[in-house]
Amino acid sequence: MKRTLILCCLLAACGTPQERCISSVTRDLRVVDRLIAETDANLRRGYGLQDVTVFHDVWTLCPGFPSGSIAGEPAPAPVPQMCWDSQPVTYQKPVAIDLAAENAKLSGLLTKRKELAAAAAPMIAQCQAQYPE
Repeated sequence: MKRTLILCCLLAACGTPQERCISSVTRDLRVVDRLIAETDANLRRGYGLQDVTVFHDVWTLCPGFPSGSIAGEPAPAPVPQMCWDSQPVTYQKPVAIDLAAENAKLSGLLTKRKELAAAAAPMIAQCQAQYPE
């Protein structure tokens, strides 16, 4: 698990200087694109999805605690035990949405996307000029 996390972090830092530059100047544009996709999916479905996290108790192997040691002797090795552990489970719950408000939100997001794309274009060109591939 730890190795996987480290590998993911290293891969996220990869990319050419041009790609990293473009990525940094288009961050807001990518956020708006995700919101547009989510809003569009809600409109096509007719309802929204809300993430809900609940905790379920799971019977699992837990690290044990060493029983008392006698003076002068090394402490005994911990004895694994079974115990209850709460595990989070996340699922998506359908929720009602106001279709008119969702349409207005989509319209606003599309307008904002045009503004952000127009503002990002010169900065992307600058990244390409600064870091040619």
